[in-house]
Amino acid sequence: MAEPTTQAEQSSKGGLNTNYSWYEHNLTQVQEPARTLLENYSKIPEGEIIEHVKQVRDQAFAVFPYPCIGSFRFLDITICNSPAYPEILSRLKGTDSYLDLGCAMGQDIRYLVSEGVPQGNIQGSDLHTEFIDLGYQLFRDRSSLQCSFITSDIFDDKCELLQRLKGKLDIINAASFFHLFDWPTEVALAKQIIKLLKPQPGSLIVGRHVGHWDAGEKSGGELGHGFYRHNLDSWRRMWDQISEETGTKWEVEVIAEDWADVRKNAHNGDTAFKMQFVVRRT
Repeated sequence: MAEPTTQAEQSSKGGLNTNYSWYEHNLTQVQEPARTLLENYSKIPEGEIIEHVKQVRDQAFAVFPYPCIGSFRFLDITICNSPAYPEILSRLKGTDSYLDLGCAMGQDIRYLVSEGVPQGNIQGSDLHTEFIDLGYQLFRDRSSLQCSFITSDIFDDKCELLQRLKGKLDIINAASFFHLFDWPTEVALAKQIIKLLKPQPGSLIVGRHVGHWDAGEKSGGELGHGFYRHNLDSWRRMWDQISEETGTKWEVEVIAEDWADVRKNAHNGDTAFKMQFVVRRT
């Protein structure tokens, strides 16, 4: 399913549009662990990191103006903050398989590689080939990274992702993904993800995204399309619905964390928070 095209995005085709409220012109520092990853894994000199990141960010923003790109949140390494991270790392250093769904520039993938996870256990997928290519540019590892990347639309039953990986994955990371859609589309997304996972207890869906304490459908404003923002209870209710409609059972762990950076963006509002989730098949 392609993203809705906003009027502002239409006007930016073929160039960079910086008129979005979430486009941050300045970057004063790169937070850890991304900074260490760029310095030690990518071998980028410390004094060149900020300018390098800004140049790649602008190329990515011209592809599609996601808020996480405009505000440099694509540098967030999310997988290591998952409540299930110790388990994930242990399983991936064994024989389990992992997909970063909607991986964008693949920052979590590079982090896992830097942590010693075998590259053959890691795959990434995104709707935009350009983001995957820019990931190689951002991390300067086109000649060294051996992880597989698949350009696919997860909502298309005939997509390469489902053709290649249906029923074969142990762990799927879906960070900053569910919150792009309305409730029915989120349910449809979850059903597609379930198809990719091995149909057995222990299969995991993990991630983090923007939540709202006043859960509900949001108009989107500059985003140009509506979306549903969850609180902890609505996220659990959605998975109850998914379980009933798919005949599967899922244990849902979900926690809230403060996230001041997203509240400063007008489309999020004062009730926004960071939602970390681990959804485990039982």
